[in-house]
Amino acid sequence: MRRDHHAQLADAARRRHELTRAKAVQALRELDRAGTAVTFEKVARDAGVSRSWLYTEPDIRTEIERLRDATRRTTTTQIPASQRASDASLRARLDAALERNRKLAEENQRLRRQLAHALGEGRESPSPRRSSITIRPC
Repeated sequence: MRRDHHAQLADAARRRHELTRAKAVQALRELDRAGTAVTFEKVARDAGVSRSWLYTEPDIRTEIERLRDATRRTTTTQIPASQRASDASLRARLDAALERNRKLAEENQRLRRQLAHALGEGRESPSPRRSSITIRPC
């Protein structure tokens, strides 16, 4: 009587599939980490799998397409997705810079008023020996 090896074959196929997925995911992560443009061809080559197999895995396919599209939109040096600034982060940085500029403009105005006040006092002073002017807050 022949032994039934279906369970062993199914188990081997499952393990091979998991190993192949792990290699593809690892290749995808390494390409992204290096800032290299992500394509199906590069992932397939680095993982040692076929491009057609990558297309059959929905989550891997989606991630490759997402990273590929993200790197196509940029014209500068490729930056890994994990290091790219989000829109919210960029907005927060812009808001902080605008606030800093506002405060600096106010400080410049205050200093100009103090300087004008100090120079005005210097002109009115009868003593020609006065060599320094002290600027006080207005």
